[in-house]
Amino acid sequence: MDDLVMVAIKISGSSFRHWLLRLLYWAYERRLLRQIRGRVLPRHVGFILDGNRRHGRQQGLQDFREIYRTGAEKLGDVLNWCCQLHIPAVTLWVFSTENLQRSPEEVSGILAAVEAKISALAHDPLTHRQRIRVQAIGRLDILPESVIAAIRMAEAATASYDTLKLTIAVAYGGREEIVDAVRSLLRDQAAKGTALPNIIELVTPETIARHLYAADLPDPDLIIRTSGEVRLSGFLLWQSVHSEFYFTDVYWPAFRKIDFLRAIRSFQQRTRRFGK
Repeated sequence: MDDLVMVAIKISGSSFRHWLLRLLYWAYERRLLRQIRGRVLPRHVGFILDGNRRHGRQQGLQDFREIYRTGAEKLGDVLNWCCQLHIPAVTLWVFSTENLQRSPEEVSGILAAVEAKISALAHDPLTHRQRIRVQAIGRLDILPESVIAAIRMAEAATASYDTLKLTIAVAYGGREEIVDAVRSLLRDQAAKGTALPNIIELVTPETIARHLYAADLPDPDLIIRTSGEVRLSGFLLWQSVHSEFYFTDVYWPAFRKIDFLRAIRSFQQRTRRFGK
Protein backbone atom coordinates (compact mmCIF):
# COMPACT_ATOMS: atom_id res chain seq x y z
CA MET A 1 0.00 0.00 0.00
CA ASP A 2 2.87 2.42 0.82
CA ASP A 3 4.29 1.88 -2.67
CA LEU A 4 0.90 2.65 -4.17
CA VAL A 5 0.70 5.90 -2.18
CA MET A 6 4.15 6.94 -3.35
CA VAL A 7 3.17 6.34 -6.96
CA ALA A 8 0.00 8.38 -6.46
CA ILE A 9 2.01 11.26 -5.02
CA LYS A 10 4.27 11.31 -8.06
CA ILE A 11 1.35 11.34 -10.48
CA SER A 12 -0.62 14.59 -10.48
CA GLY A 13 -3.64 16.25 -12.08
CA SER A 14 -5.50 14.64 -14.94
CA SER A 15 -2.83 11.96 -15.35
CA PHE A 16 -3.50 10.76 -11.82
CA ARG A 17 -7.25 10.78 -12.35
CA HIS A 18 -6.85 8.81 -15.57
CA TRP A 19 -4.57 6.31 -13.85
CA LEU A 20 -6.97 5.96 -10.92
CA LEU A 21 -9.97 5.42 -13.19
CA ARG A 22 -8.12 2.71 -15.09
CA LEU A 23 -7.21 1.01 -11.81
CA LEU A 24 -10.79 1.16 -10.55
CA TYR A 25 -12.10 -0.10 -13.90
CA TRP A 26 -9.66 -3.02 -13.81
CA ALA A 27 -10.65 -3.93 -10.25
CA TYR A 28 -14.39 -3.74 -11.07
CA GLU A 29 -13.92 -5.88 -14.18
CA ARG A 30 -12.14 -8.53 -12.11
CA ARG A 31 -14.98 -8.45 -9.57
CA LEU A 32 -17.62 -8.93 -12.28
CA LEU A 33 -15.68 -11.83 -13.76
CA ARG A 34 -15.55 -13.51 -10.36
CA GLN A 35 -19.30 -13.05 -9.94
CA ILE A 36 -20.22 -14.70 -13.24
CA ARG A 37 -17.57 -17.44 -13.19
CA GLY A 38 -18.95 -20.94 -12.76
CA ARG A 39 -22.54 -19.94 -13.50
CA VAL A 40 -24.68 -20.63 -16.58
CA LEU A 41 -23.75 -18.50 -19.58
CA PRO A 42 -25.95 -17.70 -22.57
CA ARG A 43 -25.42 -19.90 -25.61
CA HIS A 44 -26.48 -17.13 -27.97
CA VAL A 45 -26.31 -13.37 -27.39
CA GLY A 46 -28.00 -10.87 -29.71
CA PHE A 47 -26.96 -7.22 -29.91
CA ILE A 48 -29.02 -4.28 -31.15
CA LEU A 49 -26.32 -1.74 -31.96
CA ASP A 50 -27.90 1.62 -31.19
CA GLY A 51 -26.57 5.08 -30.47
CA ASN A 52 -23.99 5.53 -33.24
CA ARG A 53 -25.32 8.91 -34.35
CA ARG A 54 -25.70 10.30 -30.84
CA HIS A 55 -22.20 9.16 -29.92
CA GLY A 56 -20.89 10.74 -33.11
CA ARG A 57 -22.49 14.08 -32.24
CA GLN A 58 -20.93 13.94 -28.77
CA GLN A 59 -17.53 13.40 -30.39
CA GLY A 60 -18.07 16.21 -32.88
CA LEU A 61 -18.18 13.87 -35.88
CA GLN A 62 -20.10 14.96 -38.96
CA ASP A 63 -19.16 12.41 -41.60
CA PHE A 64 -21.44 9.36 -41.53
CA ARG A 65 -18.65 7.07 -42.69
CA GLU A 66 -16.56 8.09 -39.70
CA ILE A 67 -19.51 7.82 -37.30
CA TYR A 68 -20.32 4.26 -38.32
CA ARG A 69 -16.71 3.22 -38.73
CA THR A 70 -16.27 4.05 -35.03
CA GLY A 71 -19.19 1.78 -34.20
CA ALA A 72 -17.86 -1.02 -36.41
CA GLU A 73 -14.56 -1.00 -34.52
CA LYS A 74 -16.38 -2.09 -31.36
CA LEU A 75 -17.14 -5.46 -32.91
CA GLY A 76 -13.60 -6.74 -32.35
CA ASP A 77 -13.85 -6.07 -28.62
CA VAL A 78 -17.20 -7.82 -28.32
CA LEU A 79 -15.96 -10.89 -30.17
CA ASN A 80 -12.94 -11.10 -27.87
CA TRP A 81 -15.15 -10.87 -24.78
CA CYS A 82 -17.47 -13.59 -26.08
CA CYS A 83 -14.55 -15.85 -26.97
CA GLN A 84 -13.09 -15.38 -23.50
CA LEU A 85 -16.39 -16.53 -21.96
CA HIS A 86 -16.80 -19.34 -24.54
CA ILE A 87 -20.13 -18.02 -25.80
CA PRO A 88 -20.73 -19.96 -29.03
CA ALA A 89 -23.13 -17.68 -30.94
CA VAL A 90 -23.45 -13.92 -31.39
CA THR A 91 -25.87 -12.04 -33.63
CA LEU A 92 -25.40 -8.35 -34.40
CA TRP A 93 -28.12 -6.20 -35.95
CA VAL A 94 -26.16 -3.66 -37.94
CA PHE A 95 -28.67 -2.42 -40.54
CA SER A 96 -32.45 -2.78 -40.71
CA THR A 97 -34.76 -2.66 -43.70
CA GLU A 98 -36.28 0.48 -42.14
CA ASN A 99 -32.84 2.13 -42.12
CA LEU A 100 -33.15 2.33 -45.91
CA GLN A 101 -35.51 5.26 -45.33
CA ARG A 102 -32.67 7.40 -43.96
CA SER A 103 -30.82 9.90 -46.11
CA PRO A 104 -28.71 8.49 -48.97
CA GLU A 105 -25.60 9.90 -47.28
CA GLU A 106 -26.28 8.05 -44.04
CA VAL A 107 -27.23 4.78 -45.76
CA SER A 108 -24.02 5.00 -47.75
CA GLY A 109 -22.03 5.60 -44.57
CA ILE A 110 -23.59 2.63 -42.78
CA LEU A 111 -23.07 0.24 -45.67
CA ALA A 112 -19.50 1.42 -46.23
CA ALA A 113 -18.72 0.64 -42.58
CA VAL A 114 -20.44 -2.75 -42.82
CA GLU A 115 -18.56 -3.68 -45.99
CA ALA A 116 -15.20 -2.58 -44.59
CA LYS A 117 -15.68 -4.45 -41.32
CA ILE A 118 -16.86 -7.68 -42.94
CA SER A 119 -13.92 -7.55 -45.36
CA ALA A 120 -11.58 -6.99 -42.41
CA LEU A 121 -13.03 -9.99 -40.56
CA ALA A 122 -12.16 -12.25 -43.48
CA HIS A 123 -8.50 -11.20 -43.27
CA ASP A 124 -8.08 -10.62 -39.54
CA PRO A 125 -5.69 -13.20 -37.99
CA LEU A 126 -7.80 -13.14 -34.82
CA THR A 127 -10.84 -14.34 -36.76
CA HIS A 128 -8.90 -17.40 -37.85
CA ARG A 129 -7.08 -17.91 -34.55
CA GLN A 130 -10.36 -17.81 -32.63
CA ARG A 131 -12.11 -19.86 -35.33
CA ILE A 132 -15.00 -17.44 -35.79
CA ARG A 133 -17.49 -18.39 -38.48
CA VAL A 134 -19.11 -15.41 -40.19
CA GLN A 135 -22.53 -15.44 -41.82
CA ALA A 136 -25.08 -12.78 -42.77
CA ILE A 137 -28.87 -12.83 -42.66
CA GLY A 138 -31.49 -10.50 -44.08
CA ARG A 139 -32.72 -9.48 -47.50
CA LEU A 140 -29.19 -9.49 -48.83
CA ASP A 141 -30.34 -9.21 -52.44
CA ILE A 142 -31.20 -5.54 -51.93
CA LEU A 143 -27.65 -4.67 -50.85
CA PRO A 144 -25.00 -3.21 -53.17
CA GLU A 145 -22.99 -5.85 -55.00
CA SER A 146 -19.77 -4.84 -53.23
CA VAL A 147 -21.36 -5.50 -49.81
CA ILE A 148 -22.67 -8.88 -50.97
CA ALA A 149 -19.21 -9.77 -52.32
CA ALA A 150 -17.61 -8.90 -48.97
CA ILE A 151 -20.17 -11.07 -47.16
CA ARG A 152 -19.60 -14.06 -49.45
CA MET A 153 -15.83 -13.73 -49.11
CA ALA A 154 -16.02 -13.71 -45.28
CA GLU A 155 -18.44 -16.63 -45.26
CA ALA A 156 -16.20 -18.68 -47.54
CA ALA A 157 -13.03 -17.83 -45.61
CA THR A 158 -14.53 -18.95 -42.28
CA ALA A 159 -16.91 -21.73 -43.38
CA SER A 160 -15.01 -24.50 -41.57
CA TYR A 161 -14.82 -22.76 -38.17
CA ASP A 162 -16.94 -23.79 -35.20
CA THR A 163 -15.79 -21.99 -32.04
CA LEU A 164 -18.06 -18.95 -32.36
CA LYS A 165 -20.71 -18.31 -34.98
CA LEU A 166 -21.02 -14.60 -35.77
CA THR A 167 -24.27 -13.74 -37.53
CA ILE A 168 -24.54 -10.26 -38.99
CA ALA A 169 -28.13 -9.09 -39.54
CA VAL A 170 -28.01 -6.60 -42.41
CA ALA A 171 -30.99 -5.38 -44.45
CA TYR A 172 -32.84 -7.32 -41.77
CA GLY A 173 -36.33 -6.95 -40.34
CA GLY A 174 -38.10 -9.37 -38.03
CA ARG A 175 -41.42 -9.17 -39.85
CA GLU A 176 -39.68 -9.61 -43.18
CA GLU A 177 -37.91 -12.71 -41.88
CA ILE A 178 -41.20 -14.33 -40.87
CA VAL A 179 -42.81 -13.43 -44.19
CA ASP A 180 -39.82 -14.83 -46.09
CA ALA A 181 -39.90 -18.02 -44.00
CA VAL A 182 -43.58 -18.62 -44.80
CA ARG A 183 -42.99 -17.90 -48.48
CA SER A 184 -40.06 -20.33 -48.52
CA LEU A 185 -42.19 -23.03 -46.91
CA LEU A 186 -45.00 -22.50 -49.42
CA ARG A 187 -42.61 -22.53 -52.37
CA ASP A 188 -41.02 -25.79 -51.22
CA GLN A 189 -44.37 -27.49 -50.88
CA ALA A 190 -45.69 -26.09 -54.16
CA ALA A 191 -42.57 -27.40 -55.94
CA LYS A 192 -43.38 -30.87 -54.54
CA GLY A 193 -46.91 -30.60 -55.91
CA THR A 194 -48.54 -30.56 -52.48
CA ALA A 195 -52.21 -29.65 -52.64
CA LEU A 196 -53.24 -26.36 -51.04
CA PRO A 197 -55.34 -27.93 -48.24
CA ASN A 198 -52.34 -30.06 -47.27
CA ILE A 199 -50.00 -27.06 -47.41
CA ILE A 200 -52.26 -25.19 -45.00
CA GLU A 201 -51.98 -28.04 -42.51
CA LEU A 202 -48.19 -27.97 -42.83
CA VAL A 203 -47.96 -24.33 -41.65
CA THR A 204 -46.91 -24.85 -38.03
CA PRO A 205 -44.43 -23.12 -35.70
CA GLU A 206 -41.99 -25.99 -36.27
CA THR A 207 -42.11 -25.85 -40.07
CA ILE A 208 -41.85 -22.05 -40.15
CA ALA A 209 -38.86 -22.17 -37.79
CA ARG A 210 -37.06 -24.49 -40.21
CA HIS A 211 -37.30 -21.82 -42.92
CA LEU A 212 -35.94 -18.86 -40.94
CA TYR A 213 -32.80 -17.16 -42.23
CA ALA A 214 -30.50 -19.01 -39.82
CA ALA A 215 -32.59 -22.00 -38.83
CA ASP A 216 -29.61 -23.79 -37.30
CA LEU A 217 -28.99 -21.11 -34.65
CA PRO A 218 -30.35 -21.63 -31.15
CA ASP A 219 -32.82 -18.98 -30.04
CA PRO A 220 -31.04 -16.09 -28.31
CA ASP A 221 -30.85 -16.49 -24.54
CA LEU A 222 -29.93 -12.83 -24.06
CA ILE A 223 -30.56 -9.73 -26.18
CA ILE A 224 -28.65 -6.55 -25.36
CA ARG A 225 -29.68 -3.13 -26.67
CA THR A 226 -27.47 -0.09 -26.22
CA SER A 227 -28.30 3.65 -26.11
CA GLY A 228 -31.18 3.64 -23.62
CA GLU A 229 -33.97 2.67 -26.01
CA VAL A 230 -36.26 0.05 -24.46
CA ARG A 231 -37.70 -1.86 -27.40
CA LEU A 232 -36.77 -4.64 -29.83
CA SER A 233 -37.74 -2.76 -33.01
CA GLY A 234 -38.31 -6.09 -34.77
CA PHE A 235 -35.05 -7.84 -33.91
CA LEU A 236 -35.39 -11.64 -34.02
CA LEU A 237 -39.13 -11.41 -33.42
CA TRP A 238 -39.74 -15.13 -33.86
CA GLN A 239 -36.68 -16.32 -31.97
CA SER A 240 -36.89 -13.96 -28.97
CA VAL A 241 -40.09 -15.36 -27.45
CA HIS A 242 -38.18 -16.68 -24.39
CA SER A 243 -35.15 -14.36 -24.52
CA GLU A 244 -33.98 -12.26 -21.60
CA PHE A 245 -33.49 -8.57 -22.39
CA TYR A 246 -30.90 -6.14 -21.12
CA PHE A 247 -31.06 -2.41 -21.92
CA THR A 248 -28.18 -0.05 -21.21
CA ASP A 249 -27.89 3.73 -21.63
CA VAL A 250 -24.38 3.40 -23.04
CA TYR A 251 -24.07 4.18 -26.75
CA TRP A 252 -22.81 1.29 -28.87
CA PRO A 253 -19.38 2.77 -29.76
CA ALA A 254 -18.76 3.41 -26.04
CA PHE A 255 -19.91 -0.05 -24.92
CA ARG A 256 -17.33 -1.44 -22.47
CA LYS A 257 -16.43 -4.84 -21.17
CA ILE A 258 -17.94 -4.00 -17.78
CA ASP A 259 -21.23 -3.15 -19.54
CA PHE A 260 -21.13 -6.55 -21.22
CA LEU A 261 -20.31 -8.36 -17.98
CA ARG A 262 -23.13 -6.55 -16.18
CA ALA A 263 -25.52 -7.82 -18.85
CA ILE A 264 -24.24 -11.37 -18.35
CA ARG A 265 -24.57 -11.02 -14.57
CA SER A 266 -28.14 -9.74 -14.94
CA PHE A 267 -28.96 -12.71 -17.18
CA GLN A 268 -27.60 -15.13 -14.59
CA GLN A 269 -29.67 -13.56 -11.82
CA ARG A 270 -32.96 -14.28 -13.58
CA THR A 271 -35.12 -17.38 -13.27
CA ARG A 272 -36.04 -18.63 -16.71
CA ARG A 273 -39.31 -20.56 -16.89
CA PHE A 274 -39.87 -20.64 -20.67
CA GLY A 275 -43.57 -20.07 -20.16
CA LYS A 276 -43.98 -23.02 -17.78
